[in-house]
Amino acid sequence: MSVPPESVVPPPSNGAQAPPSDTPSTEERTWAMFAHLSALLGCIVTGHWFGWGCFLGPLIIWLVKKDSMPFVDDQGKEALNFNITIAIIGLALLLLTLMTLGLGVLLAIPVGVVVGVAWLVFTIIAAIRANEGVRYRYPFTLRLIK
Repeated sequence: MSVPPESVVPPPSNGAQAPPSDTPSTEERTWAMFAHLSALLGCIVTGHWFGWGCFLGPLIIWLVKKDSMPFVDDQGKEALNFNITIAIIGLALLLLTLMTLGLGVLLAIPVGVVVGVAWLVFTIIAAIRANEGVRYRYPFTLRLIK
């Protein structure tokens, strides 16, 4: 019994399959990774002011690349929302300390250390996942920018 020629599918030339169309390009993955890691740079640069600039890097990258790269648009918004959330927490801890005339520092310092370590860990995880082409979602994030 012979097989009709229409049903014969040629094997792939080198065993590689074409990536799905929704897979981000290497350039998109790199810029998405930069959107997450730029928060670290912003925090280092503005560290003498309690690291308030952690959201500036993600904001700049998102504004520049959002129209041309959908994956960077998604990950830039995610990094921006997370870092705005962290900045709000930092501001709340500072206000707690000031409103209690310094006694709030007994709570603000331990909470600040935990939040700071979590911020660093989640930012590094997000950068690695974005570089792999995975749409990462930070936990405990206010989604202010949609």
